[in-house]
This record gives sequence, C-alpha cells and structure tokens, in this order.
Amino acid sequence: MPHATTDDGVKLYYEETGTGDPVLFIHEFADDHRGWEPQVRQFSRRYRCITYNARGFPPSDVPPESSSYSQMRAVGDAIAVLDHLKIKKAHIVGLSMGGFCALHFGLNHPDRALSLTVGGCGYGAEADKRAQFSAEARATADAFEKDGMAKTAERYAIGPTRVQYQNKDPRGWQEFASNMAEHSALGSANTMRGVQAERPSLYDLVDDMKKLTVPTLIITGDEDEPCLEPALLMKRSISSSGLVILPLTGHACNLEEPDLFNRSVQDFFTAVEHGAWGPRDPRSVTTSITGMK
Repeated sequence: MPHATTDDGVKLYYEETGTGDPVLFIHEFADDHRGWEPQVRQFSRRYRCITYNARGFPPSDVPPESSSYSQMRAVGDAIAVLDHLKIKKAHIVGLSMGGFCALHFGLNHPDRALSLTVGGCGYGAEADKRAQFSAEARATADAFEKDGMAKTAERYAIGPTRVQYQNKDPRGWQEFASNMAEHSALGSANTMRGVQAERPSLYDLVDDMKKLTVPTLIITGDEDEPCLEPALLMKRSISSSGLVILPLTGHACNLEEPDLFNRSVQDFFTAVEHGAWGPRDPRSVTTSITGMK
C-alpha cells in the first residue's frame, strides 16, 4: 500500500493515476480520496493526478492526540506527499477543509504551486461566526466519540448544504454518506478539534492574500451559504483570482456538479498553462459605480 511519511512520522495513503503536469487533490472533512473520483477519471487523461487521505483518515495513520492535527500540519502533509513523489510544483486542488489547505499552501509555499483551486472554502470564516463555528466543531467532535462514526455521519451527511446533492443524485449522495460512515471516529474528532475549530479566519488573512500572485480559482455553490461571502472576500483580496459560482449547488460541488466543476478547472488550467491567467487590471478596482466620475 503506497504511503508518504510526514516529518512527524505519520504515514499518508495516496494514489496516483495518469501522466503529465501533476495535480494534487486535497479532500474535504466529510470525504476522503475517493471523493475525487469524478475528477481523477477526467483529468488523468492529461495530468498526473495524486489523491491522498489526510492524517486521521484510514488507511492513513490516525494520531491519537488532537495536538497532532492543525491547519499548518495539513499543509505540511500536502508538501510531504509532493516531496515523497519528487514533485517540485503541482496544481493544488482542494475542497472545503482541503480548500483551506490549498489556500494556506499557496500562502506559505507559493513556489510549489502551479495554481490553486480553492473550492467550498469559508466555513466559520466570518468574524461574527467564529465562536459559533468553533463551538459547533467541538460539539461534533464530541458526538463522533460519544455516538460513534456511523450515527454521527448519518446526521452530518444530511446537513443544509448536503441536501442539494441528495436531491440531485441520491445514488451518488448515498455513496458519499457511506464513505463518511467508514471513517475513524477518533480521527474525525481530532481533525474537528485540531484543524477545523482552530484554523484562522480568512478575514485575518486579507493582508497575506493581497500578496498572493499564484493563479487561483475560487469555486463555490450558490446554496453553500457559509462560503458565499468568504468567496467574495478571497476574490477581492487575491488579485490573481477568478470566481466561479455554481447554480443551485451545495457544498460538495465537485460531486454534485462534476461536469461544471471539471470544465471550470480545465479551462483554468489551460489558461494558466498558456500564460493567459493574469492579475486583475487595477483600473477595474474603483469606488465609482459607473466609472464616470
């Protein structure tokens, strides 16, 4: 079973398919490497696609202490996978928890990224939602430990930004829900406490985002309410970014609308590869409404 080892000795399970420029896919909290299957099937025709399970998600190791989990450790784990595969630079694609990781990857290791795709990123980012999100994350962690993975996953998979997927594609949603139910209760609880509840707000990263020059694509569903305002914040802060909003779509946008997601990402990759994805024209940033002051 292939694995990469992190600097603190954690083994991370990974898979790779295809040849070409590398693409590293970083999964969301409620999923694992299997959640990128619609993307791997498409992009492995032209790219070297790498998926992996974050620490805490078997068959990757599950460190027993929540102190072994953090936003920066998640970034370090992504670097460990690339280093293990001797990849200097890759397109970094992340969703939700993986979207936060992709953004922090770009902020901390811009020299290792060909591009960044930041999907479904924003939960708990707004200043007036920080305390609420942290409390809910810790309560969810407690539920994993008290009620078990299967029972808690059943509730989690039917959340207000998941029902869109269930309504559109009941079979696909059931596969997603079943995969989540197989996760480690300990690993999920530790990830909730160490990564989700403790990560910095996007609103505290504005100055850093304004310095980011890596080509960046932001993707979110229009019914993924916790991510809408943060998506606009990232678009306005990252001069090298573009924003895609998928209609009538919830959180797992890569699974819910795989064709739209894949087309958007492929167009983005193509523009980057041809040097056609540039920074925003500063003339477009103005306080004027009509531009005719």
